[in-house]
Amino acid sequence: MTGSPSMVGVEEEFHLVDVRTRHLVPGSESLLDILPRDSFTKELHCSTIESNSRPFHCLEELARQLGELRETVIGEAAELGLGVVAAGSVPLADVGQARISPGPRYARMLRDYQHLTREQLICGTHVHVELADRDLAILVSHRLGPWAPPLLALSASSPYWLGADTGYASYRTMVWRRWPTAGPMAGYDSAAAYERMIDALIRSGVIGDAGMIYFDIRPSAHVPTVELRICDSCPRVADIVLVAGLFRALVSRELQSVRREPYGAAAREVSLEAVRAATWQAARTGLEGALVDPVRGVPDRACRVIERMVQGLRPHLEQTGDWTLVSGLAREALRRGSSARRQRAAYARRGRLADVVDLLLAETRSGFATSHRPAA
Repeated sequence: MTGSPSMVGVEEEFHLVDVRTRHLVPGSESLLDILPRDSFTKELHCSTIESNSRPFHCLEELARQLGELRETVIGEAAELGLGVVAAGSVPLADVGQARISPGPRYARMLRDYQHLTREQLICGTHVHVELADRDLAILVSHRLGPWAPPLLALSASSPYWLGADTGYASYRTMVWRRWPTAGPMAGYDSAAAYERMIDALIRSGVIGDAGMIYFDIRPSAHVPTVELRICDSCPRVADIVLVAGLFRALVSRELQSVRREPYGAAAREVSLEAVRAATWQAARTGLEGALVDPVRGVPDRACRVIERMVQGLRPHLEQTGDWTLVSGLAREALRRGSSARRQRAAYARRGRLADVVDLLLAETRSGFATSHRPAA
């Protein structure tokens, strides 16, 4: 392991809520008019907005920009009477009031997918790790499939859906799984084979473009990266930094493994059925139940699975200078529990979903505390 760490960047999706009613509202068009166009963009629904960080070598610099982007969107949204929520879903939402963002691509999606498009009232966190070699990105994306569920568990923040407690830690995952290309990525022996698969799906008419390849981990459709797409939006910036650090270390480890193995071993298959099952389990209980261990294939307490994952990545985290920060953030995340648990606790106090939204608004504003940073 030599050289500078790969750069890492983040796309964050945010919900917009009315600050008086705490209900999801379609306010993105007015908000985007006053936000920097190089950092913010529209999403499928007018109740959602996306921020895009620059790529960074240093996780602390990434955290700083994520905080700055949040400060910007929260400040401008407040002028319009809007609150900004980073979570997989918000409890108070009405599909009948949803509005699709303007544009031919989104109009086609509404025409083709109908109610699936209308119900897409969810937000995710996407992490990009630099990997310019497309053939290697194909191999790494497939082989990392078993490690996506623990990362989902760390981000689980969508227990409520359309006013009801779903019983899941990440119900966003259940909503997202309905798209025709969602889920773990199959194995391909080259970038050319991968592109042929995408071309065949577009020719079939089931998807409209390459951007609709919605695998949990994929080679990005528009930048030279491996992209993690499985995670819910995270109320706390610390959890995004944790996931980003772990994902970069996972990419680094898998890339090293691919490069030192003979081609046949490098191309070995991951069981998509096992990954789908483990993903369901992570969505169901988050950090508060069992996860399927990615190595052993058997259930264990979530905290033990996460702890073993972090320890297994220690050489790669130390190589990038991230060990102290990431291991500390992991301990804190496991001690604090998932956002889903905190949301349910907020609701249990008075039985008010508005209190859940208030918690999410506050955590989205909280930034990245200096206590997370390692001592000099």
